Amino acid sequence: MLNPLATSLDIKGDVITPAHSDYDSSIARWAKNAERKAQVVAFVKDTEDIAKSLAHAKANDLLIAIRGGGHNSAGASSAEDGIVIDLSRYLNHVHVDEENRVAYVGGGALWRDVDAEVMKYGLATVGGTINHAGWLSGKHGLTIDNLKQVTIVTADGSILVASEDENPDLFWAIRGGGSNFGIVSEFVLALNPQRKAVFAGPIIFTLDKFEQLVKLTKAWYQTISENEGMFHVTVVGPKGEPVIAAILFYDGSEEEGRNNFKDFLELGPVADHAKEIPYEQLNTLSNESLKHGYCYYLRGFSHKPTDYQSVVLMVDKMTRIHQEGVFTPTVMFEYFPLAKVNSVPIATTAFRRQLTPSILTVLRWDAAYPEKAAEAKILSAGLEGAFLRAQDGLNNSDKLGYTNYGHDVEIPAGHLAHPSLVHVATRSQLAFGPNYARLQSLKEKYDPECIFNRWYPISPAS
Repeated sequence: MLNPLATSLDIKGDVITPAHSDYDSSIARWAKNAERKAQVVAFVKDTEDIAKSLAHAKANDLLIAIRGGGHNSAGASSAEDGIVIDLSRYLNHVHVDEENRVAYVGGGALWRDVDAEVMKYGLATVGGTINHAGWLSGKHGLTIDNLKQVTIVTADGSILVASEDENPDLFWAIRGGGSNFGIVSEFVLALNPQRKAVFAGPIIFTLDKFEQLVKLTKAWYQTISENEGMFHVTVVGPKGEPVIAAILFYDGSEEEGRNNFKDFLELGPVADHAKEIPYEQLNTLSNESLKHGYCYYLRGFSHKPTDYQSVVLMVDKMTRIHQEGVFTPTVMFEYFPLAKVNSVPIATTAFRRQLTPSILTVLRWDAAYPEKAAEAKILSAGLEGAFLRAQDGLNNSDKLGYTNYGHDVEIPAGHLAHPSLVHVATRSQLAFGPNYARLQSLKEKYDPECIFNRWYPISPAS
């Protein structure tokens, strides 16, 4: 039943309720199964709008979700029978201060927008690889290592600036603690000089080359430089045979890139689409695997150096899933240089360091059947299990993997205070590792009622 108080929100932006003609598009998400029937969607224009929307939600005991890009398949940016505070319509600006080499980025901007704008000045920052570690992490670390400042609205409605010099405890927490501490209306990101064109693109291998490719990748990764990286995107082709697209990246010319990846190119790919491309096109290379308008289930975990037997077990499992005709499986193996990322002391930010390469499994299916998410969860766990059976030496945090790949995070169904979060505490502890206790203390300070609970929720200390 519609809460009549949900229609009384007075902000400068747009307030959309179920009766509005824009309602369906307002709750639409990248993953169809992540959509929820919100009572109200608030397209906020500034921090004051955010604070008003937050106060309105608390006064009416509404579940709160924050939407930036909406790229979460578990529904973290949606709120069943609650309120969505949506930054995407108006807070999506990107302004470049060329002299100080920083970009002021709205909380609703997409990496596509950031890349396009900052490259006008021959500059770049570390961003996502789907338009995590990113392609530039070898040189510049994680995105949070390049974050200089934020403007954030906390649970009590305060509008704060957080940086190394101002509210430094909050700044520490948000660099890895995600959305647990407030709503960021603007990020200030450090920029670095970046060449206009890079060598990148997929080369395609068939099943008969898999063993050689895995062995070659393992040897190459042991001496990876800061200027390179690679994805292995494993899919089942149109004829029912698995193929691997090795997406190459080298921060240099095509001649330099081809020389760098000479051994891979001589392995005999059936197709070679690697070439010199504009840098801003780099983060679009995996977009085809994650198109809008479908249902998705994502599951991530880490791995030690890949061995062929692990790949065989996983490929066999994904081929059988594909043959059943309901789900389209994709497995992405990430190979980024992590030395710089892992050189940062673990207590410097809230993010759990000591990273190893990540694997992302993706199941895609028809948007008309969002209820198949439960089946997708079981199949995805089977894919993970098939791979991990041949992997030794992984602890529970490794198995959890990169936190943004964690579809299995349990999203609370209603407005919950922190005593109700006991069931997710263990998973959050794994996600944040030795930083969890400090995060709990800061949660008690900035969000004691735990109203921000949509992503690895942290239980306040008390």
